[in-house]
Amino acid sequence: MKAATLALAALATGSAQTPRDPIAFVACPIYRDTDAGAKSGCWLADDPATGIRYDVSASPTKPDWNHAILVEGQRGESNANPCGGVAMAPVRVAVLKAPCTRFMLEAEGYPGRRFGLPPRNVRPLYEERARPDRPFQPKTFAIPFDFDRHFVIYQLSDYYLDATINYALDVAPARITVTGYAQTDPIEVSGQALAEPASLARARAELVVKALEMRGVPSDAITLATGAPGESADPAFDGLHGPSMRRVEIRIAPQPAR
Repeated sequence: MKAATLALAALATGSAQTPRDPIAFVACPIYRDTDAGAKSGCWLADDPATGIRYDVSASPTKPDWNHAILVEGQRGESNANPCGGVAMAPVRVAVLKAPCTRFMLEAEGYPGRRFGLPPRNVRPLYEERARPDRPFQPKTFAIPFDFDRHFVIYQLSDYYLDATINYALDVAPARITVTGYAQTDPIEVSGQALAEPASLARARAELVVKALEMRGVPSDAITLATGAPGESADPAFDGLHGPSMRRVEIRIAPQPAR
């Protein structure tokens, strides 16, 4: 389906959203095997409510061919169509437990998206890191997590976690409060009520505490807590409501040296 056809389909279904309108749906992922060289393939997903095919390749986490995905994001502002779908940006994809049959499309003339280093990638160790200015200020960091998961998201969560740990080490001694959150209030997506168990909030916080301790932050400086469900306005979530509810917040408060 070419770009013009996609645009007409969107109008026909009454789905001519602006780039800032939220989009959320559950679908089986589709892989397009484009011919622009290594790592140029595309991930697509069809919204069951509108029939619109979306390009979700910009998500920092990728689909699993064998499982359904939760797609959350917004229409991109660019009209470029390298994959054969309405591009979403920003977008998050979370792998669900429901099984799917693998489905692959040929390139069909679409160039695909060449791989590029994500802007939120952890920088190479050889690059000099800028140190925070004195006097050190209290600072709060947010770590994103995928739906129903408590492991670190490669090239997203690890970026924010690394920045958090570096700041904690730079301003030591400090008091650090690690608060886990979970999306325990169900959200209705594609006819499904999706929610996370309350225990996931603590599991996420415990993972971050362990990471802090492994990098040398004293355990007696850390307090672990869980928070009431609610969204965050932190830039880590690109203004996406659902993903912002699945997080850990780390409050670092510098203390006078003893």
